[in-house]
Amino acid sequence: MTTESNDTKVTKRRYDRIARVYDFMEGLIERSRYSKWREILWSKVEGSNILEVGVGTGKNFPYYPPDVKITAIDFSEKMLERAHAKASKQGVPVRLEQMDVQALEFEDNTFESVVASFVFCSVPNPIRGLTEIERVCKSKGKVVLLEHVLSGNPVLAWFMNLVNPLVVRIMGANINRRTVENVIKSGLVVEQITDLGWGIFKLIEARRRA
Repeated sequence: MTTESNDTKVTKRRYDRIARVYDFMEGLIERSRYSKWREILWSKVEGSNILEVGVGTGKNFPYYPPDVKITAIDFSEKMLERAHAKASKQGVPVRLEQMDVQALEFEDNTFESVVASFVFCSVPNPIRGLTEIERVCKSKGKVVLLEHVLSGNPVLAWFMNLVNPLVVRIMGANINRRTVENVIKSGLVVEQITDLGWGIFKLIEARRRA
Protein backbone atom coordinates (compact mmCIF):
# COMPACT_ATOMS: atom_id res chain seq x y z
CA MET A 1 0.00 0.00 0.00
CA THR A 2 1.38 3.41 -1.03
CA THR A 3 1.75 5.96 1.74
CA GLU A 4 0.09 9.24 0.87
CA SER A 5 2.51 12.16 0.84
CA ASN A 6 1.87 15.34 2.79
CA ASP A 7 1.70 17.30 -0.50
CA THR A 8 -1.06 14.98 -1.70
CA LYS A 9 -3.01 15.40 1.54
CA VAL A 10 -2.75 19.19 1.30
CA THR A 11 -3.86 19.20 -2.35
CA LYS A 12 -6.85 16.97 -1.60
CA ARG A 13 -7.93 19.28 1.22
CA ARG A 14 -7.74 22.28 -1.12
CA TYR A 15 -10.02 20.65 -3.67
CA ASP A 16 -12.40 19.38 -1.00
CA ARG A 17 -12.60 22.95 0.27
CA ILE A 18 -13.46 24.57 -3.08
CA ALA A 19 -15.60 21.75 -4.53
CA ARG A 20 -18.90 23.45 -3.65
CA VAL A 21 -18.00 26.63 -5.57
CA TYR A 22 -15.64 25.19 -8.18
CA ASP A 23 -18.05 25.34 -11.14
CA PHE A 24 -18.99 28.91 -10.25
CA MET A 25 -15.33 29.98 -9.95
CA GLU A 26 -14.56 28.83 -13.50
CA GLY A 27 -17.95 29.52 -15.02
CA LEU A 28 -16.97 32.40 -17.31
CA ILE A 29 -13.81 30.87 -18.77
CA GLU A 30 -15.57 27.50 -19.03
CA ARG A 31 -18.24 28.98 -21.28
CA SER A 32 -15.90 31.18 -23.30
CA ARG A 33 -12.90 28.86 -23.80
CA TYR A 34 -12.74 25.58 -21.96
CA SER A 35 -15.95 24.07 -23.33
CA LYS A 36 -14.67 24.34 -26.91
CA TRP A 37 -11.35 22.80 -25.95
CA ARG A 38 -13.03 19.93 -24.08
CA GLU A 39 -14.95 19.07 -27.24
CA ILE A 40 -11.69 18.90 -29.17
CA LEU A 41 -10.08 16.84 -26.39
CA TRP A 42 -12.75 14.15 -26.44
CA SER A 43 -12.79 13.99 -30.24
CA LYS A 44 -9.25 12.58 -30.01
CA VAL A 45 -9.95 9.51 -27.86
CA GLU A 46 -9.76 6.01 -29.28
CA GLY A 47 -11.25 2.66 -28.33
CA SER A 48 -14.20 1.62 -26.21
CA ASN A 49 -12.63 1.41 -22.73
CA ILE A 50 -11.56 4.85 -21.52
CA LEU A 51 -10.19 6.28 -18.27
CA GLU A 52 -10.72 9.91 -17.29
CA VAL A 53 -8.25 11.09 -14.67
CA GLY A 54 -9.26 13.99 -12.43
CA VAL A 55 -12.96 14.03 -13.25
CA GLY A 56 -13.55 16.82 -10.72
CA THR A 57 -17.19 17.89 -10.70
CA GLY A 58 -17.87 16.23 -14.06
CA LYS A 59 -17.24 19.09 -16.47
CA ASN A 60 -16.39 16.64 -19.26
CA PHE A 61 -19.64 14.68 -19.02
CA PRO A 62 -21.33 16.49 -21.96
CA TYR A 63 -18.44 15.53 -24.24
CA TYR A 64 -18.23 11.81 -23.51
CA PRO A 65 -18.50 9.80 -26.75
CA PRO A 66 -21.49 7.45 -27.03
CA ASP A 67 -21.33 3.68 -26.73
CA VAL A 68 -18.07 3.49 -24.77
CA LYS A 69 -17.18 2.34 -21.27
CA ILE A 70 -15.80 5.21 -19.20
CA THR A 71 -14.21 5.00 -15.76
CA ALA A 72 -13.55 8.37 -14.13
CA ILE A 73 -11.48 8.97 -11.01
CA ASP A 74 -10.62 11.81 -8.65
CA PHE A 75 -8.78 11.89 -5.33
CA SER A 76 -11.08 14.54 -3.85
CA GLU A 77 -14.09 13.10 -2.04
CA LYS A 78 -16.03 16.35 -2.25
CA MET A 79 -15.38 16.76 -5.98
CA LEU A 80 -16.61 13.21 -6.54
CA GLU A 81 -19.78 13.93 -4.61
CA ARG A 82 -20.53 16.72 -7.08
CA ALA A 83 -19.69 14.45 -10.01
CA HIS A 84 -21.99 11.69 -8.72
CA ALA A 85 -24.87 14.15 -8.39
CA LYS A 86 -24.26 15.56 -11.86
CA ALA A 87 -23.96 12.11 -13.47
CA SER A 88 -27.25 11.06 -11.87
CA LYS A 89 -29.03 14.24 -12.95
CA GLN A 90 -27.70 14.11 -16.51
CA GLY A 91 -28.03 10.34 -16.92
CA VAL A 92 -24.33 9.88 -17.68
CA PRO A 93 -23.27 6.20 -17.71
CA VAL A 94 -19.91 6.50 -15.96
CA ARG A 95 -18.16 4.49 -13.27
CA LEU A 96 -16.87 6.95 -10.68
CA GLU A 97 -14.15 6.01 -8.19
CA GLN A 98 -12.09 7.84 -5.61
CA MET A 99 -8.50 7.20 -6.59
CA ASP A 100 -5.13 8.96 -6.85
CA VAL A 101 -3.49 9.01 -10.28
CA GLN A 102 -0.13 8.67 -8.50
CA ALA A 103 -1.20 5.18 -7.34
CA LEU A 104 -3.80 3.79 -9.73
CA GLU A 105 -5.54 0.62 -8.60
CA PHE A 106 -6.01 -0.79 -12.10
CA GLU A 107 -4.14 -3.65 -13.75
CA ASP A 108 -1.50 -3.00 -16.37
CA ASN A 109 -2.74 -2.66 -19.97
CA THR A 110 -6.36 -1.90 -19.04
CA PHE A 111 -7.49 1.15 -21.04
CA GLU A 112 -7.38 2.01 -24.73
CA SER A 113 -7.36 5.75 -24.01
CA VAL A 114 -6.63 7.89 -20.96
CA VAL A 115 -7.93 11.46 -20.85
CA ALA A 116 -7.30 14.36 -18.47
CA SER A 117 -8.14 18.06 -18.53
CA PHE A 118 -6.28 20.58 -16.36
CA VAL A 119 -5.11 17.84 -14.00
CA PHE A 120 -1.33 17.65 -14.11
CA CYS A 121 -1.06 21.22 -12.91
CA SER A 122 -2.29 19.88 -9.56
CA VAL A 123 -0.80 16.39 -9.17
CA PRO A 124 1.94 16.69 -6.52
CA ASN A 125 4.26 14.30 -8.39
CA PRO A 126 3.21 14.70 -12.04
CA ILE A 127 5.82 12.36 -13.53
CA ARG A 128 4.75 9.61 -11.17
CA GLY A 129 1.12 10.16 -12.19
CA LEU A 130 1.98 10.12 -15.88
CA THR A 131 4.02 6.95 -15.40
CA GLU A 132 0.97 5.33 -13.81
CA ILE A 133 -1.12 6.39 -16.81
CA GLU A 134 1.46 4.83 -19.12
CA ARG A 135 1.26 1.61 -17.10
CA VAL A 136 -2.52 1.19 -17.26
CA CYS A 137 -2.70 2.16 -20.93
CA LYS A 138 -2.75 -0.71 -23.40
CA SER A 139 0.10 -1.22 -25.85
CA LYS A 140 -0.07 1.66 -28.35
CA GLY A 141 -2.94 3.10 -26.31
CA LYS A 142 -3.60 6.84 -26.53
CA VAL A 143 -3.21 9.54 -23.89
CA VAL A 144 -4.84 12.93 -24.49
CA LEU A 145 -4.23 15.84 -22.13
CA LEU A 146 -5.64 19.37 -22.05
CA GLU A 147 -3.24 21.39 -19.91
CA HIS A 148 -1.88 24.84 -19.22
CA VAL A 149 1.92 25.06 -19.11
CA LEU A 150 4.66 27.55 -18.41
CA SER A 151 4.90 30.10 -21.22
CA GLY A 152 7.89 30.12 -23.54
CA ASN A 153 7.87 33.92 -23.34
CA PRO A 154 10.51 34.87 -20.72
CA VAL A 155 8.57 37.86 -19.38
CA LEU A 156 5.28 35.99 -19.09
CA ALA A 157 7.07 32.97 -17.61
CA TRP A 158 8.63 35.22 -14.97
CA PHE A 159 5.20 36.57 -14.04
CA MET A 160 3.67 33.08 -13.95
CA ASN A 161 6.41 31.89 -11.60
CA LEU A 162 5.90 34.99 -9.44
CA VAL A 163 2.16 34.51 -8.91
CA ASN A 164 2.17 30.71 -8.86
CA PRO A 165 2.28 30.34 -5.03
CA LEU A 166 -0.85 32.51 -4.71
CA VAL A 167 -2.70 30.58 -7.44
CA VAL A 168 -1.81 27.28 -5.79
CA ARG A 169 -3.11 28.48 -2.43
CA ILE A 170 -6.41 29.67 -3.91
CA MET A 171 -7.09 27.12 -6.65
CA GLY A 172 -4.72 24.23 -5.98
CA ALA A 173 -3.24 24.46 -9.48
CA ASN A 174 0.33 25.23 -10.51
CA ILE A 175 0.40 27.50 -13.57
CA ASN A 176 4.11 26.99 -14.23
CA ARG A 177 4.36 23.25 -14.89
CA ARG A 178 6.37 21.91 -17.84
CA THR A 179 3.87 19.20 -18.68
CA VAL A 180 5.10 18.35 -22.17
CA GLU A 181 8.56 17.60 -20.77
CA ASN A 182 6.97 15.58 -17.96
CA VAL A 183 5.00 13.49 -20.46
CA ILE A 184 8.23 12.64 -22.27
CA LYS A 185 9.97 11.76 -19.00
CA SER A 186 7.16 9.34 -18.12
CA GLY A 187 8.00 7.14 -21.11
CA LEU A 188 5.03 8.12 -23.26
CA VAL A 189 5.69 9.06 -26.88
CA VAL A 190 4.40 12.53 -27.76
CA GLU A 191 2.73 12.48 -31.18
CA GLN A 192 1.27 15.96 -31.44
CA ILE A 193 1.04 19.19 -29.48
CA THR A 194 -1.61 21.74 -30.41
CA ASP A 195 -1.34 25.29 -29.10
CA LEU A 196 -4.85 26.35 -28.13
CA GLY A 197 -4.05 29.80 -26.82
CA TRP A 198 -1.25 32.24 -25.95
CA GLY A 199 1.41 29.52 -25.92
CA ILE A 200 0.07 28.43 -22.53
CA PHE A 201 -2.88 26.13 -23.24
CA LYS A 202 -1.87 22.90 -24.95
CA LEU A 203 -3.57 19.79 -26.25
CA ILE A 204 -1.04 16.99 -25.86
CA GLU A 205 -1.53 13.73 -27.75
CA ALA A 206 0.76 10.89 -26.73
CA ARG A 207 0.87 7.14 -27.00
CA ARG A 208 2.21 4.21 -25.06
CA ARG A 209 5.01 2.36 -26.76
CA ALA A 210 4.26 -1.06 -28.26
